[in-house]
Amino acid sequence: MFNHEPEGYDCPFCRLVAGEDDPAGVNLQADIVRRNTLATAFVSPSWWPHNPGNVLVVADAHHENLYDLPSACGHAVHDLVREVAVAMRHTYGCDGISVRQHNEPAGHQTAWHYHVHVFPRYPGDNLYALPSRPGFVPAAERLPYALKLRAHFGGR
Repeated sequence: MFNHEPEGYDCPFCRLVAGEDDPAGVNLQADIVRRNTLATAFVSPSWWPHNPGNVLVVADAHHENLYDLPSACGHAVHDLVREVAVAMRHTYGCDGISVRQHNEPAGHQTAWHYHVHVFPRYPGDNLYALPSRPGFVPAAERLPYALKLRAHFGGR
């Protein structure tokens, strides 16, 4: 129902959840900060200018969007979103958190696997007024954020 995934879609989030690193370094196991039984959280390779270290939380099973998502997966994702939000507040020095989720092209969905963005927020950061940084953030730039969050969770 309401699916837009192209035929033969090679899902980057499914590869990450399955333990594979992206050969181009876009999504790496080193980016993963926390997992529960049905969801995985990792530092996103796409950042906004004033909100570095944002995290994506994905359902481990491949579901394209909110319409297809089983309740148990949705609960697991949002439980993990909350844990990540609390960890960001403790470790990033941010002043707040924003969470957003997109469905279908008109809703600005660009990856065809259910995911939720968790953004650290700062006064005047203009998150919703600015485009994301061009390209993907290098792994070395993402790693300090992943290490902070993993340390908060006890290295798990």
